[in-house]
Parts: sequence; structure tokens; C-alpha cells
Amino acid sequence: MFEIIKDPTFAERNIPLGILEVTYPDRSAWNITKFYDLVHAELDALREKYADYDRKAVFGENPYFRFFKKFKKTYPVMQQFESVMFKGRPFPEDDPVMGVPFLLELTTFVLSGTHDIDRMDGPLTIFTPSEKLPFLGMRAASTHTYPKDICGRDSSGIIFSMIAGADDRTCIHPDSRHVFHPVFGTPDTDKAVIENALRRLEFFVKVLAPDAEIESRII
Repeated sequence: MFEIIKDPTFAERNIPLGILEVTYPDRSAWNITKFYDLVHAELDALREKYADYDRKAVFGENPYFRFFKKFKKTYPVMQQFESVMFKGRPFPEDDPVMGVPFLLELTTFVLSGTHDIDRMDGPLTIFTPSEKLPFLGMRAASTHTYPKDICGRDSSGIIFSMIAGADDRTCIHPDSRHVFHPVFGTPDTDKAVIENALRRLEFFVKVLAPDAEIESRII
């Protein structure tokens, strides 16, 4: 497992945060067809399960929905779920490595992401900012952290904010083979939820790439 530091500002909050580190083999060893067969089977099951979907009933008491609401933000996983399930948005198939956490989010409503470890500078430090800290988000868009956010940084700067999303420097590229997936918790998330999410992530990875090397831990 690559080096991860738990800053006291985050440690004192007792919030579970999962990390799944994956080293993928060459793309020629991936079973992309089998992975997307799984994706479509999972989506079919979700459409059947949520045929009578009611947002308030499904997300009203969701700890992630409530956590984002404290920052006056809409929970992005809810938006993704509704877009794919009910608004005709296709499941993204440009990069199956990115599809792994996306499928986790749709099936568990747990927030995840992906970063390229080879594009990081030094160890990952998990911390809680006390103010808004600027950084370049995906596609080089200017964004910032939030006080009481859950964030990660390396020696060159911030690489993710739970509320604002991933940075531009360490987001994955088509050639990314050594990655990690953060699995975020909230103050109201039980550790077992993160443990289950890590197991599901590992299952999805192994469907895509049976020879992938995987390590996981809860911070």
C-alpha cells in the first residue's frame, strides 16, 4: 500500500475512509466485455428495484445526501443515479477503470473516485481544512475545499475534496494502471458500509482484470 498519513484534523473526527489501491495488468489482459455485461446486469436490477422511485424515500435520510446539504450542495451520486436510471444518460464506457467506482456509486450510493498514484508527488495526507483552499479541479477548473470538508493532499497540493471533487493533476488518464479509489464516509456512516463498499469495488476490479493486484485499508 502506498503511504497514507492521517492528519490530526481528520483523525479527531472518527470518520471512516476507505482506500483501494489497484495495479492493473496490461490492457490486453482485461475482460472488458465481461465487465460491461456486469454493468448492464446491475443497471437492469436497479431499474427493477427502483421502478417506483421516490427521491425523498430513497435519499431523504441518506447520510451523504445530508452531509452535502450542510454545504448547500446536491449530492452528485443522486444526480448520477437519476440521470442514468431515468433520464437516458448512458453508463460511461470510455474508460472501464473509471467505470469501476461509478458502478459502485450507482449500486450503493456511496461516494468514491479515482486517482493515478504515478502522478502523485509523495504520500497522501488526509485532512480537514478550516478554510477554503484553492486548487485546480478536473479539466483545470478553479475550485476550492470547504471548512469541515474531507480532503487529500500530496507534496504538490490538494488532490481531492469530498465536496468539490478530484484535482486535474492526479485524475486518471487512458494509460493509468496504478490507481487508488477513495471510498468516502461521513460522520454518520458506519464503518461496515465502507468495508462492504471496498469488497464490492474489489469484485468489480477482478471482473474487469482478474490479475490485478489489490490492497485495501480503512483510514
